Amino acid sequence: MKMQVTEIAKAVQATNAEQAWPDVKVTGVAFDSRQLTAGDLFVPLMGANDGHDFIESAIDHGAVATLWSTEHAEQAPTSLPVILVPDTLVALQQLGKYYLQKINPKVVAVTGSNGKTTTKDMIASVLSTQFNVTKTHANFNNQIGVPITLLSMEPNTEVVVVEMGMDHFGELDFLSRLVQPDVAVITMIGEAHIEFFGTRDKIADAKMEIIHGLKEDGTFIFNGDEPLLQARAQDVDQRQRTFGLATTNTLAASEIKTSRATTEFTANLWPETPFTIPMMGAYNVNNAMAALLVADTFHIRDTAARNALAKFVPTENRTEWLTGQHGEAILSDVYNSNPTAAKRVLAAFAATPTSGKRIAVLGDMLELGEQADALHASLATELDPQTIQTVYLNGEHMRALAQDLATKYPAAAIHYYPTHEQPQLISDLKQNVTADDEVLLKGSHGIHLENVLAALEA
Repeated sequence: MKMQVTEIAKAVQATNAEQAWPDVKVTGVAFDSRQLTAGDLFVPLMGANDGHDFIESAIDHGAVATLWSTEHAEQAPTSLPVILVPDTLVALQQLGKYYLQKINPKVVAVTGSNGKTTTKDMIASVLSTQFNVTKTHANFNNQIGVPITLLSMEPNTEVVVVEMGMDHFGELDFLSRLVQPDVAVITMIGEAHIEFFGTRDKIADAKMEIIHGLKEDGTFIFNGDEPLLQARAQDVDQRQRTFGLATTNTLAASEIKTSRATTEFTANLWPETPFTIPMMGAYNVNNAMAALLVADTFHIRDTAARNALAKFVPTENRTEWLTGQHGEAILSDVYNSNPTAAKRVLAAFAATPTSGKRIAVLGDMLELGEQADALHASLATELDPQTIQTVYLNGEHMRALAQDLATKYPAAAIHYYPTHEQPQLISDLKQNVTADDEVLLKGSHGIHLENVLAALEA
C-alpha cells in the first residue's frame, strides 16, 4: 500500500478532508500500536480498550498519520496528520474497499465450518504459479482483518484470496459485499458456532451469505456432497462448480491413500496422474479439490497446480506431526476443534501405522451451546479400542464422551479430567507414553492443550 494522506482523507470522507495536508506518504496500516512499523497509518479502534489511548506508542513505533474519532477530537495529537472520522472501524473498511477498487485484482473469498484456512493457503499456492497473489494473513478473517488484508496488497497484486469467518448472521453478508468476490468458495458445513445458530441448516444459511456480493459473472464453488449446500445452490444464478467424492461433482476425488505425512488422490478431470498433498487425512482432499477448481477456473494448467499442492506448506499448529521427549509421535491439532473436525482427525489418526499404542487426548469443543454434551458424546463413533487404545479427556463436556465410552472401552483405558485437572492429566499421560506410541492432541484453543504438548516435548 502506498497512498498520500490527502488521498486517504478523501477515501474515508474525513470531516476535515478539506484542510491543507502535508505531503506525507503512508505505506501500511496497523490497529495495534505494538505491531506498527515506520510509515504506517494508525487506526485506533474502540473495543475492550480504546485505541486512542495508545497514540504515543504508535508514534514511537513510526506512525506517520492516524485516523481519529471525532468524539476524541480535543485529544488529537499535533505531531502528525490526524484524519477525523465519525467511526474509525467504518473508515478502515471504507479505506479497504477504496484500495481494493484502486488495485482492482480478482477476488477469491473462502469460508466454511472447517478447512477454510488450509483451503485459502492452498488456493494462494496454486494461483501463485501464474499470478501475483495476496492472501489473508493468519486469522485476519473478520470485519477488521479483511480490510487489513486488502490494504496489505502490493500495487501489482492480480488476485487476492480472502478468508472469511463468522459466528453470527450478517457477518458474511457484510464481508462479501465489501470485497465483491469473483469466486466464492464454501468448504463444508459443520457444527462450528452452533451455539449461536442452533442447527446446521441455519449455519448453512449463514455461510451462503458469502455469495451476496458475488459478481454477476462470478463462480460459486462448494462441497457438492453436502445436501444443505446443494439445496441452497438452486437459488444461485451465478456459475456453479462442485467438488467432493460423489461422481456427480464437477471435480470428484478417488483412490485416496494417506500416510502420516502425505495424502494421494486422483481427480476425474485429470485421471492420468495422482495429486499429492503434504498433509495427512482424507478430509484434506476436499480442501485440495476446492483449490484445484479455483485453479481451473483461472485456467491454470493441472501440472502447475499439481506441483504447487505438492509443495504447499500447511499453516503452523494445525494437524502437524511432532516428536515428544521419549520419541513418541505427536499429532498436534490444538488450534481449534468442533465435532466434524474432531471426527475427521480421529479417523485419520486411527489409520496411521504404529508399532505401539495410539493415544487420543481430547479437550472440550467450545461454542456448541445446549447441544454440547450430545455433540461431545457423538465422537464415540470414531473411537474404537482396536485402533485407538487409550483415551484421555479434558473438560467439563468431555465427561459425556467418557460416559459414552464406558461401554466400549476397558475402564483402565478411559481417563477423564475436569478442566482444572489438566496438570494431573499431563502427569498421568507422561507416565503412560512410550517411544513407540502415537499421541493425538485435539481440542479448542480455550482448553489449552498446548500445555500438554509443551509437557510432552519438554
